[in-house]
Amino acid sequence: MPDRIDDSEMSRFDREGVRRFSARQAILSVAIVSFLLLLFSGGSVLKAADEEEPGTTHDVLAAVGKPTNWLAASLPLQKTGNKLTASLSPDEELDPDASFDVVGTAAGGGGVPIVTPDYFDAAELGERPPPKQPLERLLVTGDSLSQPLDIELARSLTPDGVDVVRDAHVGTGISNEVLVDWGQLSESQTSKYDPQAVVVFIGANEGYPLPGPNGDIACCSADWATILANRARQMMANYRQNGKALVYWLTVPTPRDPARQRIQKVVNQAIEVAAQPWRSDVRIIDTVPVFTPDGKYSDSLEIDGRDQIVRESDGIHLNEVGSAKAADVLIDRLDQDFTR
Repeated sequence: MPDRIDDSEMSRFDREGVRRFSARQAILSVAIVSFLLLLFSGGSVLKAADEEEPGTTHDVLAAVGKPTNWLAASLPLQKTGNKLTASLSPDEELDPDASFDVVGTAAGGGGVPIVTPDYFDAAELGERPPPKQPLERLLVTGDSLSQPLDIELARSLTPDGVDVVRDAHVGTGISNEVLVDWGQLSESQTSKYDPQAVVVFIGANEGYPLPGPNGDIACCSADWATILANRARQMMANYRQNGKALVYWLTVPTPRDPARQRIQKVVNQAIEVAAQPWRSDVRIIDTVPVFTPDGKYSDSLEIDGRDQIVRESDGIHLNEVGSAKAADVLIDRLDQDFTR
């Protein structure tokens, strides 16, 4: 039987005449390699710390990385090593004009709209909201959708000392300027009433063609929605008064007629887009899940444990019961921002 070969025997190195290193020499070799790595790439330790989540590992890497980063930056070896190894993983040619420092800090730089703090709701960020102020004057406006919502709000808030101003304009629309231009009207309303908060409920009469650069644009394409959103944004800008007032804009409840449902969806999308720059003080109150919780139109809704009619016979407007329900939703949101 041949002798069994045991590769684990260290004596095999002696039999083959191969030189063996001592443990001390191995430790010394590792130390030398580690030192060279620190000289040529000391900044990588601090970079690794930045990529770690807060905790012990991050703290240890940061403690080691700060001095090694300083040492590597003080010597020319790191730059030399980067140049020598650059061909192994060449960087793409990048445009310095597209840098975050150029585009991200310039308003509209590079065609990218600037994001401001007004885009964010402090409460949703987890920040402490500003102290609540007493609600003294509330403007309720819009087309016929705002009636009898304005009455229900006045009935609930007036006993608490809130001056509820009701200013509905029946038969009007954002896409129809025949009766009134809501851009002008919204500016006039804020100047006349100086409200702390504005409730807007409009959209029963939308769907009219809107003027575009090459003629009228029919509902309901993206081009049409863009124009409508810009008009709604102008109204929001007027109502918010540079952040002095809060705006509560209700979306249009799902109507019964399928043709009007298409218009309603586009109008609601335009409202959402219009409000994006001012989430800090424009609240979108979505009525769709409130009155069509299953996504399908219904004349009735379960309220207080029983099925109740919430719509007018036209399948668009809310009746007194529906308006009272919408008022409850609104008051809950108002109470998050104001005291009474």
